[in-house]
Amino acid sequence: MKSLLIFTVFLCFFNITNCQISSEDDEFLDDLERRAFLFFWEQANSTTGQVKDRAFSNGTDDNRPVSSIAATGFGLTALVIAHSRDYHPKKLIEERIKNTLDFIWTHLDGHKGFYYHFIDMHTGERVWNCELSSKDTAILINGILTVKAYFKDNNYFQNLTSSIYNRVDYEWMLNGQEVLSMGWKPESGFLKNDNWDRYCELLMLVLQAIGSPTHPILSKYWNSFKRDKYTYKNYTFITVEDGAPLFVHQFSHAWYDFQGKSDKYTDYYENSVIATKAHRLWMIRGYMAWCGPPIQGPIDGSVVPCAPAGSIPFLPKETISVLKNLKLKYPRSWDRYGFIDAFNPLVDWYNPDVIGIDVGITMIMAENYRSRLIWNIFMQNEHVVNSMKIVGFKNNTEFNNSNRNYLNFFILLLLIINFFKSI
Repeated sequence: MKSLLIFTVFLCFFNITNCQISSEDDEFLDDLERRAFLFFWEQANSTTGQVKDRAFSNGTDDNRPVSSIAATGFGLTALVIAHSRDYHPKKLIEERIKNTLDFIWTHLDGHKGFYYHFIDMHTGERVWNCELSSKDTAILINGILTVKAYFKDNNYFQNLTSSIYNRVDYEWMLNGQEVLSMGWKPESGFLKNDNWDRYCELLMLVLQAIGSPTHPILSKYWNSFKRDKYTYKNYTFITVEDGAPLFVHQFSHAWYDFQGKSDKYTDYYENSVIATKAHRLWMIRGYMAWCGPPIQGPIDGSVVPCAPAGSIPFLPKETISVLKNLKLKYPRSWDRYGFIDAFNPLVDWYNPDVIGIDVGITMIMAENYRSRLIWNIFMQNEHVVNSMKIVGFKNNTEFNNSNRNYLNFFILLLLIINFFKSI
């Protein structure tokens, strides 16, 4: 019994296992993930696999046929989580994934391997005269690469996922510049003055482009975007110079495991931790929606649950507490697919919708906190690992944690001494 107690304390202090999550919190997050999966299963065309951009939170049928390619990218990742956790029969999930990949390869409207931001979920055709979106294509590719790494023994999936990734012409999206363009339209060409030239969710796009086996861009382009810093109270972090919502600190981290790694500029994982703390402090001082940055306004009392949900791994205790309190105090914010997209209790407004990308970031980050599943899977892609090495990422865990480990050792030693003294 003594040995078991000591070993358990050792595991907790040295982070060999996750001793922080309680059974109650784990049950809450599991329910949240199951409901999120329902969205991706029910609100997608079963033949094409394309996921609705938004849907009614109670699951009621509507006539909106518009899909977001980003929602489909999140959806493919959600299917992998569901397959791993047995949320649904595995054969049916694999069939849905196959349908999705087949449709993307053969029918989805696109150009140079990039795809239109919004499409008809039934036909794959472009809608709303929207742009060919580099960022949303990157999210779709993230989902595809997750499938590739998870189904290693499925040759069909291996070949098709590689073909889709290899088709993306990242060099073309540079348009002769030092930074990638946000998009392109057949009517007018590349979007004017809309480039990925400053820190945000672009990390995943640039790393994908550098790691491409067929159309790579040079590693120097990793240094081409601005990394402006902002300070709120005691928190200084890299963000967009005029402020940015929390999702810019979350989306790339849903797949890429930046924890314990740094390039020559910063530790991006820790940067997201600090950004989350700053947003939380601003919320405490009166701004009710975590999704908006401290320098934005006005304060209107809106609450966006996916903002704290997307930061669960960065600040688990605080974010999970917020989510549980929202569910308890505002039951109308909780529905078939988990939290509705937004609400404002001050004016009794509740958005009847959920949005695919918001449901997706919630599900993935909850799972990453619980098991690191998507991080562990995604980082098995050789092109992902190579791209991070090329731009200079190095493991800094030993150096960053050395002082903390010494402190943990002495705390552990004191606990052991006190334990034996109490016998």
